[in-house]
Amino acid sequence: QVARLIEFAGRELGGLNILINNAGVGGFSPVQEMDIRSWQNVIRTNLDGVFYCCHYALPLLIQAGEGFIVNISSLAGKNAFPGGAAYNASKFALTGFSEALMQEVRYDNVRVAYIMPGSVDTGFGGSGSNADSSWKLSPEDVADVVIDTLKRHPRCLTSRIEMRPSKPPRKD
Repeated sequence: QVARLIEFAGRELGGLNILINNAGVGGFSPVQEMDIRSWQNVIRTNLDGVFYCCHYALPLLIQAGEGFIVNISSLAGKNAFPGGAAYNASKFALTGFSEALMQEVRYDNVRVAYIMPGSVDTGFGGSGSNADSSWKLSPEDVADVVIDTLKRHPRCLTSRIEMRPSKPPRKD
């Protein structure tokens, strides 16, 4: 499916210059209680999905003579927490994947960056409840950073970007 999507995009758009990988799921429970399918779903979506998209997009990005891949990761890719083994593993791995890919394709004129937001006000983190989430980053905050990253002169690569809410609730 990914191969067909990338082929379609390249054909319909006359090439491909930018790939943004932003799909993500979480499965939050202690390892002993984690369902095997939940583990597989998190790894397949958050890591395998990025691999497939990059794998099939790279020939078009290289052919374009310039390209950009932006992987949306998470601060959970450097800060583990109890109950987050699957999610943490997928995001730690995404960090390593992004770093290695950046080094592999930089001389093919493809830049690779990854953005590690903290709490973002989406349904992902349970924002659908009545709890106040005004302290969280907005999806627009993340989008602005993606756009700013893409606008950098080709000689400059901001490869790792960490984002945090400026005033999260105090922990008592």
